[in-house]
Amino acid sequence: MTTDEAVTPPTSKVSHRFSLVDTVLAAAAGLLSAAVALGVGQLVAVLTGPATAPVSAVDQGVVVLTPEWAKEFAIRTFGENDKLALMIGTLLLVALVAMAIGMASGFRRELGIIGIGLFGLIGAFAALRTIPNATFVVVAPSIAGGIAGAFALWWMIRRKKPEPVEMPTERTGLDRRGFLLAAGISLAVGVVGNGVGKFLVDQRYNVATVRAKLRFARPASPAPALPAGVDLKLPGLTPFSTTNSSFYRVDTAVVPPQINPADWQLRIHGMVDREMEISFAELVNRDLIERDITFTCVSNEIGGKLTGQARWLGVPLADLLREAGVRPGADQIFTTSADGWTCGTPTDAVMNTPNAMLAVGMNGEPLPVIHGFPVRMIVPGLYGYVSGTKWIVDMELTTFATGPKPYWVQRKWKTTAPIKTMARIDTPGALVDVPAGQPVAVAGMAWAQTRGIEKVEVRVNNGDWQQTELAAAANNQTWRQWWWKWVPAGTGIQSLAVRATDGTGAVQTDQRADPFPNGASGWHTVAVNVL
Repeated sequence: MTTDEAVTPPTSKVSHRFSLVDTVLAAAAGLLSAAVALGVGQLVAVLTGPATAPVSAVDQGVVVLTPEWAKEFAIRTFGENDKLALMIGTLLLVALVAMAIGMASGFRRELGIIGIGLFGLIGAFAALRTIPNATFVVVAPSIAGGIAGAFALWWMIRRKKPEPVEMPTERTGLDRRGFLLAAGISLAVGVVGNGVGKFLVDQRYNVATVRAKLRFARPASPAPALPAGVDLKLPGLTPFSTTNSSFYRVDTAVVPPQINPADWQLRIHGMVDREMEISFAELVNRDLIERDITFTCVSNEIGGKLTGQARWLGVPLADLLREAGVRPGADQIFTTSADGWTCGTPTDAVMNTPNAMLAVGMNGEPLPVIHGFPVRMIVPGLYGYVSGTKWIVDMELTTFATGPKPYWVQRKWKTTAPIKTMARIDTPGALVDVPAGQPVAVAGMAWAQTRGIEKVEVRVNNGDWQQTELAAAANNQTWRQWWWKWVPAGTGIQSLAVRATDGTGAVQTDQRADPFPNGASGWHTVAVNVL
């Protein structure tokens, strides 16, 4: 062996295999980079508006793109909390994908940077897709967040430098000391960005202070006093009047529009003789009417609680349309919300139904933001999806045959949807224990808006129908309470069923139907345990 051969050192190779600890840290890095992206995006949204924040934009995009069956499932399962469930679900999905991206970046840092960048592009696309009249400004929060998140991930996924050793292989993992520093700063950016961003967005765009200062003139036509006995005040029975905080909310707006009344304007156009533009001040200076009206969501299940009674204050809608001059053949009022949602209402329903209005007040105060502040539409007797446009800003007189298709009609719901006669049992509840031989109050609500309730009947175990006692009726546009004294005989599970008869004498159908495509039908039944 020569001298030269003896001193030739072996070649050293570097292997980038991660240990389990490094893999966990990489997943955490992905999660933290997503937090940075959301925090920076929320801060930028202070300049561009709350709906442009990445999570809000993606949530709204999910609402638009979700199949109809999934939306119905969400409303049926979560009720008014469907949007909260959506936000939580979206955040959980983002967290899981972010951790997967972080782990992928442990093998190739470029994969993680590309993955986080895609988050930004998805948010930007969602903002452009869902925000009405969007310009490219709306993509700024998601793009800025994506860039910041990608940089944070690049910074956290740094490898420690291998030291030269005379070994064939050298394994190297994350620079853990550097990771802790980068992770701490990323966590701070994510938490502070989201917290401060949401606070500043609320300060800049929230209209609560403006709303609280609003005062309306006394209505030219106040609501009649509620008759004595309209509310039976029985334990377990829904009150006749629904408070604003308890009134159901079902709409497609993940972020309810915050509209300053000084900036609000309604345009009435299309098949009219005179186009009109009305400011909020002009609207509320007209003669106001005040009416008790029960409103119902088409997604309400048999026995469901997506219905409520309020005292509404507003301007008669028919008067405005007469001023505009509705042309012959204009059978659809196509309305648009500030968030882009659209609704098609039969023109004759507005012109011929008393108390159809543009509402500005609810139960003695300005409309709550989630219920349409500053102005929404109310048409008694129609389900909300064809009559109850919140945050209304545009009204076009057109036709159902040739005009644009409203949001829910595009999704195969019926074009017109009168509210069906319905009765429900509030008490006793399902599968509760009741004593045999002792009087039990069976009570609930019934409604058939614009027709009124003439009679409510209950039966036990498919026996004969028994007529109940009705509370006083406020008018034919509100629901009505009822009750029946039952003395259970025998023991075991027994079934109670209820049906209503409307003011025309038509009996509620027993044919069960799901809410899709024009409202649920069928008798509500409750099983109780007689002891």
